[in-house]
Formats: sequence, structure tokens, C-alpha cells
Amino acid sequence: MPDTKPALQGILETALYAEDLDAAEAFYGGLLGLEKINRHANRHVFFRCGPGVLLLFNPKETIVRPPSHALPVPVHGTTGQGHVCFRVPASDLDFWSEKLKEAGIAIEADFRWPTGARSIYFRDPAGNSLECAEPGLWGLT
Repeated sequence: MPDTKPALQGILETALYAEDLDAAEAFYGGLLGLEKINRHANRHVFFRCGPGVLLLFNPKETIVRPPSHALPVPVHGTTGQGHVCFRVPASDLDFWSEKLKEAGIAIEADFRWPTGARSIYFRDPAGNSLECAEPGLWGLT
């Protein structure tokens, strides 16, 4: 009998942490052009990114247990820099590289992987490592 276990279908949301949510909101919503879904005070700001969602949390807020009347989400958070890679068509990588440079954002690396896919790396205002890469990096089209 074949294995009929349900498979995970993708990543629905990804989280990064930033103490300065105003700077994060300006960077991700303004510079990168992501659609803001929700912001809750100084706790979080959420953005739509393709079929998924990018969650930006203030770690000083999400480590605190919410009031008993709030949603039953466990406390979470981290310190230090995280990483997210954005899926970008090969034909758009030069545009993003130039847009970031014009905004004063340093490109830390721009190279081709052994698969032939190109990646560019840069940082958000909180120091998170961000990457824009061709889907072929992981054998996707």
C-alpha cells in the first residue's frame, strides 16, 4: 500500500525580530514594497509576501506572556540576527540590487551558486540577513 501521509505544502509564515518596528515597517513596506497586513502597537507588524506572510516581531514584547484574555499563542522570540530569502526572478535581481544601493543599503554578497542560481545578500535595519535569490537555487521554477 502506498504511503498516503499528508505532506507539508510550504511555509505559510516566516518570522524575523526587530526592536524598532517603525524602521522595520518603513523598510519592508516602503523600500521593499510589501503589503502591510496588520500592525499591533510596538509588538508586531505583518506583511504579505507572495503566497506567504512575513511576521516582524519586537522580541521584547513577544517574550512577555499575553493577558489571559488574549489569543493563546505561546511566548516566543529570539535575540540576534535571522535570515530570510525572497524568491525573485533572475530578470529582476539587477533591479533590486540597484534599488537597494540607491537607498544606501549595502549589498554584502552577489554571486552564483553551483546550481547556477544568483543571490544577493543585504541587511534590514535590525541587522537581519536578507537574500534575494532565483528559485533555481533550490531547483524550483
